[in-house]
Amino acid sequence: MTTYAALLRGINVGGSRKLPMADLRTLLAGLGHTGVRTYLQSGQAVFTAGHGDEESLAAELTRAIEKRFGFTVDVLVRDHAYLRAVAEACPFPAAELEARQLHVTYFSAPAGPERFAEIDQAAFLPEEFRLGDRALYLYAPNGLGRSKLAEALSRPRVTKGLIATTRNWNTVVKLVELTGP
Repeated sequence: MTTYAALLRGINVGGSRKLPMADLRTLLAGLGHTGVRTYLQSGQAVFTAGHGDEESLAAELTRAIEKRFGFTVDVLVRDHAYLRAVAEACPFPAAELEARQLHVTYFSAPAGPERFAEIDQAAFLPEEFRLGDRALYLYAPNGLGRSKLAEALSRPRVTKGLIATTRNWNTVVKLVELTGP
């Protein structure tokens, strides 16, 4: 049995894609998963599965949401070891920053530096980003909502072919905790 976090992109953040967390918990339990919990209202769920891998579990949940709710949601599923490794590899001094200043964008596949070559990092200072394992770390001292660098990093030509979903540092840390032993 492995504990995973499901990261749903763009749920309950002001659009028409509303998915109550109680319904998400019921849906995951109906797929045979145990220990189902949700965190906040913005699309994080933790569950234990005795079958599948990250990709097949994400595809299964994506299909189930579409069937039950009638809309498609991008889903990433990551296990505890991965989530912990991403948190531990943070290139910024997380303990010294406010959670609103530090974010991780999780990707569905590796994203090499060539994908971001057109972005002139010096033009966005003091905002910065660094790449990790299927992840991008973003330091945005004035928060994500005001970040011009976040806007540049999320352009379709940069993220083409990837599922990308961003979480603030509090959520990154909480998902490590919730998926842990």
